Amino acid sequence: MLCLISAIGASAVQTAAGTVKVKDLQWETSSGRMLNALLFVPEGATTDAPAPAVVVSHGWWNNREMQDANYVELARRGFVVLSIDMYGHGNSEPLPADELAVGGTGMYDGVKLVADLPYVDPERIGVTGHSNGARAANFSVALDNAADEELISAVFLVDNEAMYSDEDGAFANLYGTRDVGLIADQYDEFFFRSYDAEGNVLTAPRDFAETPNAQSFLNFGAEPGEQRDVDTVYTETIDGVEAIRVLHTPAQTHPWTPISKYAVADLVEFFDTTLEAPNEIEPTAQVWQLKEFFTALGLIGFGIFLVAFTRALLQSRAFAGLRATGVAPARLAGWKGHGWFWGGLVVSAAISAWSYIWLSQQSWLTAITHNAVPNPVPTGSVFFIGVWAAFNGVAAVVIMVLSYYLFGRRNGARLRDLGIFPGWVKLLHSAALALVVTVAAFGLVFLADYFFKTDFRLWVIALKWFPQDKIWYAFFVLPLFLIYFVANSVALNVFNRFTLAGKEWLNTAVLALFNALGPIVLVAAQYITFAVSGDLIPGFGGIYSIWLFPVIVILAVSAVISRKIYRETNNPYVAGFLNAAVVAVMSVSNSLVMTY
Repeated sequence: MLCLISAIGASAVQTAAGTVKVKDLQWETSSGRMLNALLFVPEGATTDAPAPAVVVSHGWWNNREMQDANYVELARRGFVVLSIDMYGHGNSEPLPADELAVGGTGMYDGVKLVADLPYVDPERIGVTGHSNGARAANFSVALDNAADEELISAVFLVDNEAMYSDEDGAFANLYGTRDVGLIADQYDEFFFRSYDAEGNVLTAPRDFAETPNAQSFLNFGAEPGEQRDVDTVYTETIDGVEAIRVLHTPAQTHPWTPISKYAVADLVEFFDTTLEAPNEIEPTAQVWQLKEFFTALGLIGFGIFLVAFTRALLQSRAFAGLRATGVAPARLAGWKGHGWFWGGLVVSAAISAWSYIWLSQQSWLTAITHNAVPNPVPTGSVFFIGVWAAFNGVAAVVIMVLSYYLFGRRNGARLRDLGIFPGWVKLLHSAALALVVTVAAFGLVFLADYFFKTDFRLWVIALKWFPQDKIWYAFFVLPLFLIYFVANSVALNVFNRFTLAGKEWLNTAVLALFNALGPIVLVAAQYITFAVSGDLIPGFGGIYSIWLFPVIVILAVSAVISRKIYRETNNPYVAGFLNAAVVAVMSVSNSLVMTY
């Protein structure tokens, strides 16, 4: 029911209560590749009254739905909107590593499509993108400059550098007569720093507005002169056309911008000014938050379904053999047991945090992660998280072995009684149950996509439907996730199932917290350092802290799911297999696929 309410509610918001048509497109572009996109067509856009159009793009390692705040607000204001999956992302074709700029990474191919639509005014086409989507916009401007007829009239760059200089390094206006806006976050993890000749950072992102790059941008490519201000629209006549430049520097981080009401307001105000929105709605009057609320309900429903459907199948003849006839109550722990319990949790959290930073500094792994060298790994970012997960799974096994031989066995613990040795038949039976539940759960995601063109998500945590190639990519990383989630389920349920203050739920809550504690500490340390110093922790790259946001939630929730399923089966493997399969599919369908 939650998933159904999610799909209906999110659809009502993104269609503006049925006044905007949503079309799922996939076509072979002039670049010779398959591109996928969502097209939003307001009812006021007709051949008799063609509307302005905006092509929007997500950033690297994301997909088209990450632009939902922008496409919801633009479409309800009367813009035709095309939200693309850049090549290598979402449902579009994989991106060759040696052709990163092909077709503006898909954005310029999208521009050419909307320019051909009969209900689009070809004189009023804009582009915008977040992070590498902004780079795609710059790629598209370069292609547009070289075209016989320019199609792009307005560009809004979000969280990536503008083009400040020519090939000789001199300040220049590479955008010509186009209107251009730029959002430069004061706490951007990647961009808006200035450097000296040796590559040392001279200014932090929060000081970007005062740098020569920013001032030249606001001066239309001229050498910086009189100081120009942020949040101020500057105009200049270029080749007889009045052009606009505007810079915004909100006090927020790089990943926060796609769901920032301030950034959305700046974006819709820019396109209202430059392309003339057919429907006059105040920039701050926004409803996309309702869609975020409904898609978050779907996430909750999906998580509940994993447990509820597993329980339901245990009542069926096919899987009744996995149902526990009786699960022993959570044990009481003496002071020694509590010592091993808390000590193991602290050590595990410390290993989790340390290993994440250590692995992010290993050149062989980062080269694969960021596609810097030819390799057989299709989804580098997921592979990195998988390697880290497997490392911690092995560490958990070592801790459990030490705990058993140094404490558990001496105090009468017998692993077979706790379900750690179910036998090969039951192990395969457990894998079959996990597979059926995974397929059924993602069936809900498919139904939401098929009937309503929505998915289940909250910010960077997303469950979306996917093409069949993602199944292979999931199998590629599944062994890594199995090592972690199976070991984690055994640790949570066989070695650490106690009552705390007489309550098992408190034990579950503590385990969920410690599952995610290492990433929580890393994120807190990174952003406290950033807020105080103006830059990141040396040696801890910004993308690695960003990847931890969904990981924190996944690790905490997986602990709860694991415990609830164990209480029905006395078997830690069902939940271990299930969590691994869901996370593998979830991860590869929300990442970048590159080929060599």
